[in-house]
Amino acid sequence: MDFTIPPRIEDFRARIARFVEDEILPLEADRANYDPHENIRTDVLEYLREKARTEGLWCLQLKEETGGQGLDKMGMAVCYEEMNRSIFGPVVFNAAAPDDGNMMVLEKVATEDQKERWLQPIVQGKVRSAFVMTEPHPGSGSDPGGMMLTTATRKGDKYVIRGRKWFITGAEDSDHFILVARTSDDPRKGLTAFLHGKSEPGFRIDRRIPIMGPEEHGGHCEIVYEDMEIPSENLLMNEGDGLKMTQIRLGPARLTHCMRWLGLSKRCVEIASTYAHERFAFGERLSKRESIQMMLGDLAMQIEIGRMLVMKAAWELDRGCYARKEVSMAKVHVANVLHKTADTAIQINGARGYSKDTPLEWIYRYARQARLVDGADEVHKMVLHRNVEAQGRGFWSWDVTEN
Repeated sequence: MDFTIPPRIEDFRARIARFVEDEILPLEADRANYDPHENIRTDVLEYLREKARTEGLWCLQLKEETGGQGLDKMGMAVCYEEMNRSIFGPVVFNAAAPDDGNMMVLEKVATEDQKERWLQPIVQGKVRSAFVMTEPHPGSGSDPGGMMLTTATRKGDKYVIRGRKWFITGAEDSDHFILVARTSDDPRKGLTAFLHGKSEPGFRIDRRIPIMGPEEHGGHCEIVYEDMEIPSENLLMNEGDGLKMTQIRLGPARLTHCMRWLGLSKRCVEIASTYAHERFAFGERLSKRESIQMMLGDLAMQIEIGRMLVMKAAWELDRGCYARKEVSMAKVHVANVLHKTADTAIQINGARGYSKDTPLEWIYRYARQARLVDGADEVHKMVLHRNVEAQGRGFWSWDVTEN
């Protein structure tokens, strides 16, 4: 692996850093710019998004012909980390979940007609989208292939959808949906993916689930499908390819979460370090205390380990590998680092950290979900154990170049 950043990527990184510093952080500091769910107010967001478009910082992750800048996964890691110095950063650049993962999978597997109808409006910022997979007990969570209860029954040239989904991020504000439902009992080919809009008869949002917050735009919703009909032309890939599509989407999407979380982790250290240098207690600055230095030094090390894991996984993806174990390791480590950096930064800031005077408490509440979304820590560790069992000592093998 070569960690040298090409000049083009460094240019994007530097311009993103400047944009976050000059345009986003001042607005983040004013609570008047927050909506009732503690995210950036929509009108403020649209103002910033237009500026990001004008400066060529829009949808960097997509191909140029799609409307992006064609960054590879390693380039995305550099830029996404910089974007999320602000809690509002990724959505400004159209690089926030779930739109980010939805756009990338549609770009990769959708037909040209589907791209025009379902992808381009998201790319252009005209609509938001949701990924509809998770179900309440006893339905599918981390095991969609074996537990999914929502069904899609073929009826002529249409599919009839029945079932219930929940924790569907962004659903309340979304117009476009990628739905995964069961079409057979085949353990590998039993799921199928579909595209649909919010106005289809038989589709309704039952509730916006109250959570610890803060929330993405559109919240986390419980959705009911009551004999909703989807035309066969809205199949994403082929019947039975739902699990395959899910794997294509979730691998890179998990990693982009990690990229963004590293940016938030660094922001926590930044806030904690600044306060430690300013705050006097018992006759000296907090930053002079060995205990504080050890806390901040450990956080710096853990963040850097996370960056290496993310870059390794990004490198593997860029060279055409699935990088499943690399993504799992990054996901577990970075999710826990985010939680630890927020917690430690609050401790260093004392009562100030527990207040809303800084974004630390916002990040702390947000961080708790990181160890659950896109696979709980325990699921990823189980996957890693399976790899160790299958590969033995080869789990840690190096790639060998040919002379």
